[in-house]
Amino acid sequence: MTRPQLPSEVAFDYGVASGDPLQDAVILWTRATPLDNNPSGPLKITWELAADAEFRRIVRRGSVETDLARDYTAKIDVRGLEPDTSYYYRFIGGSAQSPIGRTKTLPAEGVEQVKLAVFSCSNYPAGYFNAYQLAARADDWDAVLHLGDYIYEYGAGGYATEKSEQIGRALPADNNGEILSLTDYRKRYALYRTDAGLQALHAAAPFIVVWDDHEITNDTWKGGAENHSAEEGDFFARRAAAVQAYYEWLPIRPPMGERNPQIYRSFRFGDLLDLHMLDTRVIGRDQQLQFSSYLDESGNLDAETFAADMASPTRTLLGKSQREWLQQTLSESGAHWQLLGQQVLMGKMHLPVELMTSFYRGGNENLTGELIRLKAASLRGESLTPAQLARLQRQVPYNLDAWDGYAAEREELYRHMRALNKNIVVVAGDTHNAWFNHLKDGDGHMVGLEFATPSVTSPGMETYLKLDEQAARELADGMSLLVDGLQYCNLHQRGYMSLTFRRDGIEAEWKYVDNIDSIEFAEAGSHRVNHSLLQNT
Repeated sequence: MTRPQLPSEVAFDYGVASGDPLQDAVILWTRATPLDNNPSGPLKITWELAADAEFRRIVRRGSVETDLARDYTAKIDVRGLEPDTSYYYRFIGGSAQSPIGRTKTLPAEGVEQVKLAVFSCSNYPAGYFNAYQLAARADDWDAVLHLGDYIYEYGAGGYATEKSEQIGRALPADNNGEILSLTDYRKRYALYRTDAGLQALHAAAPFIVVWDDHEITNDTWKGGAENHSAEEGDFFARRAAAVQAYYEWLPIRPPMGERNPQIYRSFRFGDLLDLHMLDTRVIGRDQQLQFSSYLDESGNLDAETFAADMASPTRTLLGKSQREWLQQTLSESGAHWQLLGQQVLMGKMHLPVELMTSFYRGGNENLTGELIRLKAASLRGESLTPAQLARLQRQVPYNLDAWDGYAAEREELYRHMRALNKNIVVVAGDTHNAWFNHLKDGDGHMVGLEFATPSVTSPGMETYLKLDEQAARELADGMSLLVDGLQYCNLHQRGYMSLTFRRDGIEAEWKYVDNIDSIEFAEAGSHRVNHSLLQNT
């Protein structure tokens, strides 16, 4: 039997974290980095949970072992705690002590307010994680929701790496290729967790997380991914490695080493809010349709064939088991608000066909402006010619990787949401831009609200379309006209989103940072939306 090494042989280089809070429990996390380059066995560390930051009132204490099989990460599921209570925690290994973290349990019945920070899409080579640092300065979060793309899989010279050398965010030599193996994924998490902003936010509040695609590889679906080829090995072996590293490095139940891809689950914030975290990526998603499959040699879209394929009733994003679980969970919940935490935009983001085809050719500002002026004239009640109306009415989805690519299943979910007559809010990430949508079914009935967070560092639409700030602002204003149900968007700034739920309504606020090229930054404006109850409950 291998005896644990002396606990003094560790360092806590990657900070601390907490997550998956319940009314009486929370997960605590750290990594005990061995100082011995060739550790001979498990490491043993002590953990403490206190009611005060000075640790004068320690309420729980224990020890935990970790080893190479767990990449020296450690998790403790602390039970028997008080609801709606802040706690402080730390880890000790001999003379080494971790930073102190703050966590919080979920509230019991009667809570009047819940405040959440919402994030997605943090790409290390693209810039510094200043949005995390900005949120860490606040001290009133009940939880932090991370909707995925916590890491990216690309190697040096890949996506969003153009300025990485210049700003000091280059991938290290031992992890600068596309990540494929368990060791690769572990090293990539370790790299990301060196960011001061990410460490600060993990230490400030408990995280509730789900993966998107880049925790595995781009445009993952249940049977493969766009960014995976046979030359890179077996996809399912790669997915298993990615999932294992995810469970090791994130403060999430179930225990470390679990390779089961089921991640959907619910959290109850008293009787005010039920949060349902979904997996729209791994467990049930059918392969995405591709616009390029419907374009002829001249770049024109075969809209009729495309529409027929889009209408298929069998295409699924959630999979049957998860969809039935969600429908039953929503039906049985008695909470004031229902919140769906998931990755991709749910709202209908349909744009004129000619505008979409122009995007694929690199964009056309004159065409965009022309269509925006036509739509504005229509909304003012001005008469348009049949040809002009046709230009506006012939539309296709903006993003087939989102719910727009799985329209029949979305409509089924909308029917269920409408029948329940509850206050339903959806949050999304993935696009790298900020959005606020009214969710409407095929008959035009509003069934919910959608708030989407901008990225932490990943480039947005302004980069894809090569827009300067003014052009991006003008396009954002135009998008709100062209897309039915779209109330707000920001296409060029990085940041995060906060949501505050109260008995009489919800407040969403998008907060932006002025740069991601340096750790020196400032807040660069915000946008706030207040919305009353959808239903009187």
